Amino acid sequence: MQLAIRGVGLSYGDRRVLSDIWFSLDPRERVLLLGPSGSGKSSLLNIICGLQTPDEGSVSVDGVSIGNNGDAVPKQHMGIIFQTLRLVSALTVRANLFLAQRLQTGSTDAAYVDATLDRLGIADRANARPCELSQGEAQRAAIARAVVVKPQILIADEPTSALDHANTESVAQLLIEAADEADATLLIATHDDRLKAHFARALSLQEGRIES
Repeated sequence: MQLAIRGVGLSYGDRRVLSDIWFSLDPRERVLLLGPSGSGKSSLLNIICGLQTPDEGSVSVDGVSIGNNGDAVPKQHMGIIFQTLRLVSALTVRANLFLAQRLQTGSTDAAYVDATLDRLGIADRANARPCELSQGEAQRAAIARAVVVKPQILIADEPTSALDHANTESVAQLLIEAADEADATLLIATHDDRLKAHFARALSLQEGRIES
């Protein structure tokens, strides 16, 4: 699916957060959105995912605009890995994946859930709760939750911010492989320059503007 961001702007009171953002992602493209903390990356991702409404501009998927309340486009076709992971603490890893499937697709697929956990190397942690996971296991569980809905657009917010070099390489590869497996477009927002080696295209977001 093609993702298009056209003239997006956003302010919080008198503070301008995003200004005239334009770019597009082709189907199955892998793109890095680089910018320092406070540059507006998370706000832009929230707008792209339909979780926040811009003051100006629009976001569309295959020409269908994402509406003010987050229409069916992101709900059905986007897999999101939040910076804080947001796993439901009362549920097991497997139950977290079932919940994501049910909320986004209306049904569950146990075989695909188990296959996804196995592919990401955490099948043995399927019945563990988030508090029982290591940082790396929790990261993989969050990736699995995003992938298990079979997204056509996979989005990650600062997925390597707290990881050492070895784990950064591992998570980057996992995300790329997950996008390949789902035949999905991949957009990663980060301040982590270490990820540049994995992407042919990188956009720079500085003080709310895309720099060429």
